[in-house]
Amino acid sequence: MENRQRLTILMVPPGLWLLLLFLVPLGVMALYSFRPAAPDAHAARLTLDNYREFFANTAYQRLLLRSLWIASLVAAVSVVLAYPLAYFLAFRAGPWRVTLLTILIVPAWTSYLLRILSWRLILGSNGILNSALISLGLREEAAPILLYSQAAVTVTLIYVWIPFVALPIFASLERINKSLLEAAADLGCPPWQAFLRVTLPLSMPGVLAGFFFAFIPTVGEYVTPLLVGGSQGIMYGNVIQDQFLRGLNWPLGSAMSLVMLVVVFVLMAIALRFVRLRELVEV
Repeated sequence: MENRQRLTILMVPPGLWLLLLFLVPLGVMALYSFRPAAPDAHAARLTLDNYREFFANTAYQRLLLRSLWIASLVAAVSVVLAYPLAYFLAFRAGPWRVTLLTILIVPAWTSYLLRILSWRLILGSNGILNSALISLGLREEAAPILLYSQAAVTVTLIYVWIPFVALPIFASLERINKSLLEAAADLGCPPWQAFLRVTLPLSMPGVLAGFFFAFIPTVGEYVTPLLVGGSQGIMYGNVIQDQFLRGLNWPLGSAMSLVMLVVVFVLMAIALRFVRLRELVEV
């Protein structure tokens, strides 16, 4: 009974914080999505016109699907690249584990905007990549490489999310009982088969958590496409930003945001049918 009271007391501050900074703003946005878009319309009248406009505009829907595809690609590639890194830290790093883990996290201490701008310089006309190709004689003149394209957005976001994807995978690998691998070896299981039948299945909660770590924020990303994507790399988040800041159409922007939120929740619900939520929390 006493432990339950302590747990309740400890849960109250974060619960209030979540209510004030997440649930209340989300509720306000939901109310805005049912307001008329016209500034002279009666504020108290609720309408579904914003949702009708979204579903009538196929360009919005195609852009949402494209953003979902980019987010899936970024998350999948990040998992593929982060898994060997996490595996090395968990099973091969030894006494250097903490040092290497710190080095992995250090770039995240730098401003997110500065890291994006650095890739703009790398891929630009006078960037490192372009200068190296000219020096090797592979290019004759300076020109942007991948910059202002969907590929530039994808590459930049993969770079950004690899450390964050590696952390839950590392935590999941750390929880694996090493005696299981020893038992597999004693039974004549080769290393590659032990990995596929023991290590990989037991680390799937961390893999799924890392995937959603990258997938969820990438769906609504707007800063990276704005800086390195240009008109070819525009994503769904850029349109939402334009509705709020340029078009001053907050009701439509809110409706588009909620549609994206529902789609992400549905995809997460489908994924959680294969992995228990408790396993993700314990990662």
